[in-house]
Amino acid sequence: MEADLLHQVLARVQQDYGFKPPRGEYLRGGRCPACGRKELYANASRPWVLRCGRLKNCGQEFPVKELYPDLFDDWSKRFQRSDAKPNAAADAYLQFNRGFDIRAMAGWYTQETYYDRSIGQGTATVRFPLDKGGYWERLIDRPGRFGKQKARFAPGQSWRGVWWVAPTLKNRLASHECREIWIVEGIFDAIALMQHGIDAVAALSCNAFPGESLEALAKVRAGHLPTLVWALDNDVAGQGFLDGHVRQAKKLGFTSRAALIPQPPGRKLDWNDLHLRALAIADPAEGAKRWQRDIEEARYHGALALADSPKAKAMLMYRHTRRTAFDLEFGHRMYWFQINAAAFEKKKAEYLGQHDLDELDDEAEAKLEAACSSVTEIAPCRFQALYFQRNPVTDESWYFFRVDFPHDGPSVKNTFTGKQTTSVADFKARLRSIAAGAGFSGNQHQFDTIMDRQLFNLRQVETVDFVGYSREHGAWVFNDFAVRDGAVIEANAEEFFEFGKLRLKTTQKSIALAVNRDPEAFRTDWVQWLWTAFGTHGMVALAFFFGSLFAEQIRAAHKSFPFLEVTGEAGAGKTTLLTFLWKLLGRSDYEGFDPNKSSLPGRSRAMGQISNMPVVLLESDRSTPDKSHAKSFDWDELKDFYNGGTLRTRGVKNGGNETYEPPFRGTIIISQNAAVDASEAILSRIVKLHFVRPTVTTESRIAADNLNHVGVEEVSHFMLKAIRAEARILETYQAQFRHYEEQLRRHPELRMERIAKNHAQMLALLDCLRFVVDIPASWLEATRQALVGMAVQRQWALNADHPLVHEFWEVFEYLESVADGPVVNHARDPELIAINLNHFQKKAMEHNQRIADLNTLRALLPNSRRHRLVRINHPVSSALFSRPDPHDDFGDQRVPRTVKCWVFERRT
Repeated sequence: MEADLLHQVLARVQQDYGFKPPRGEYLRGGRCPACGRKELYANASRPWVLRCGRLKNCGQEFPVKELYPDLFDDWSKRFQRSDAKPNAAADAYLQFNRGFDIRAMAGWYTQETYYDRSIGQGTATVRFPLDKGGYWERLIDRPGRFGKQKARFAPGQSWRGVWWVAPTLKNRLASHECREIWIVEGIFDAIALMQHGIDAVAALSCNAFPGESLEALAKVRAGHLPTLVWALDNDVAGQGFLDGHVRQAKKLGFTSRAALIPQPPGRKLDWNDLHLRALAIADPAEGAKRWQRDIEEARYHGALALADSPKAKAMLMYRHTRRTAFDLEFGHRMYWFQINAAAFEKKKAEYLGQHDLDELDDEAEAKLEAACSSVTEIAPCRFQALYFQRNPVTDESWYFFRVDFPHDGPSVKNTFTGKQTTSVADFKARLRSIAAGAGFSGNQHQFDTIMDRQLFNLRQVETVDFVGYSREHGAWVFNDFAVRDGAVIEANAEEFFEFGKLRLKTTQKSIALAVNRDPEAFRTDWVQWLWTAFGTHGMVALAFFFGSLFAEQIRAAHKSFPFLEVTGEAGAGKTTLLTFLWKLLGRSDYEGFDPNKSSLPGRSRAMGQISNMPVVLLESDRSTPDKSHAKSFDWDELKDFYNGGTLRTRGVKNGGNETYEPPFRGTIIISQNAAVDASEAILSRIVKLHFVRPTVTTESRIAADNLNHVGVEEVSHFMLKAIRAEARILETYQAQFRHYEEQLRRHPELRMERIAKNHAQMLALLDCLRFVVDIPASWLEATRQALVGMAVQRQWALNADHPLVHEFWEVFEYLESVADGPVVNHARDPELIAINLNHFQKKAMEHNQRIADLNTLRALLPNSRRHRLVRINHPVSSALFSRPDPHDDFGDQRVPRTVKCWVFERRT
């Protein structure tokens, strides 16, 4: 390992894993990330792999290239190319990243460059010429920038049918000295084998049969053909093409074997990895022994893959392990092997006696063992535990299984509870319910044996029960992709995401987002349509949706995120606007939900399904209250959500006193025709957009139609582009927020700090939109002025009553003025106003005064600002109504009647 690289690796592993200072050839005493014990060790001079010393209980290995990919990621920067060293970066990459002795590789490769015009970035490459023409090259400078493309072939050149063979190996393949040829997928795999004395060539892909090369070799070596060892990657693709390649090679006269590297859970090992693992052993002799053990193990697994029957596979396994009973898989069916030891000993004695022998030879022993053993099918499918998933917050956990079938149907993946993995009856019922035609006919002992093997040292995956941003993990997590630190991670074949040591997935399946990850498919002409159709209101709504993607981060910094109110006349375009903005987040044909049509638990679950995305409440306030839902939703439920407060408290099903209090992680949008009438606490949290039915022009109609018809796949890259720019956006947001907050605080008409803060946040988010789409400066300036006007209007709204409440008090003042004494005020205390609403309505009608429906007033009066409500339906000794005094014998004395009134504190 190169000196500077070695220094950095040693510093990192000592800091992260607590290794003791090196003594002799090894680092020791590190804490194993798998089992937590201080048994981790590594070669001090070649720390390619960290190993746990607890071989029986853990024994896991951790390649440093996977632990610290940034150290092995930018070779041109560290090793500058020059006339004297034209291959400086390529040499360093092969030597210090791949662990190759490049002295034996002179002339095999060159250092070249590749430039990707789509992202405007380039990289150095290690390029190998191919015999059929063209080349194959590996990208070596931060290849993650280029997505899935880590290597490439020469464009327009055909390479299939001819293998890559090292120049120094060509003559040997044609000679009789070469008895075996190992065929691998990649050039680096072939080189790794060659560095250990194995003749290897690269087919360049698992699905490419090197037919032309084999035909040519068959002619040169006629009558003395070498044995082919198919050493493809041991994954689904490699296994899928193995049998076909063996059959095609047989037609050409070749005998085939296979060598497959057993794969540890959650990782992929190739021949280069095994080379580095052997290289990491300080004693070269011990490293050679480890390599030989790996080769023998790979040959064994290759033989299993080529076994032609369950019995043949079972006998290979028995002779390798000497276990007398075990389960096995063949053709995506599960079997149980059992050998009768007593019957074998009896037949062995008979055979030795008949042939006058002292010991059995291998062939005879194998025949007797086969005769005394049985292989029984126990499942018409194959099930495999993939990992253990757990939500540490709710203390819920499941085992995640994959079920495969011998027919062409797709694999089924689903969860099993702990109880279902201990009872064969429960397991069979669950298996049958998730996978049509699946079953298990084994007994409890067989089932326990299978579960003990599959669940031992199983990987663990953390889960979240929402889609969107996880503050605890610093990542956006969706069903099929995740984003962390700007990098997009695809879900692996087992449906979770790997961020270094962290494994994570979401269990939320209700929210379906279709986010296009292709930047080339992203169109931006919708910005013009949005402005034409909705003007500054459209820009504010866009800024709010955009800002929602960072709500958790903003709340962490400022302890709040505003609500957005979208009101206006029917037909003003609210639905068109919101439905389109949802498309930017990958959600089509969706606007929101009506909280009045759901229960409190239902609302809490709906609001807890997402993080860093809006929750849109539709028509949650009506001018005519629906009595059946009058008490189902209260605006004050939303108050704590402004600060990301608790959704709802519920108990954890673990027999203890633990509770689960999920926070609100999204943002709130209220969309309805009528203005929200709520307490000052709610109204001060709102940024309001009021839409009026516009004067429709040809341009605005076309723009609105375009917004309605644009496909989600054409615009949803907006969300991905935004969250990948998280660092720049949040840095800019912080600076701009401070600027705008100070500006609004100095505004003469803004007296409430919260209003200034809310609108400063929106102004800062508006400025950050430039990292995702281009918006003309004139539009931005007009929208800034509109937001300042909204802040002033919000301050005015907080100083005023609802129009119907204002009308009520105007009628009250008029009625009280038509006579010398009180007309509708029953209060005797001059500091109070007591009104019986039915009496008030009667008096208003007598004086031809119009007031709102009493049900509407009962909903609105609690938020009265002119005179504050203190009691509802409170018994009042009336100053207007009286009755005869029952204690007056003459009947001419009267006493006040008691009337139930709405009591207000009089304010001048």
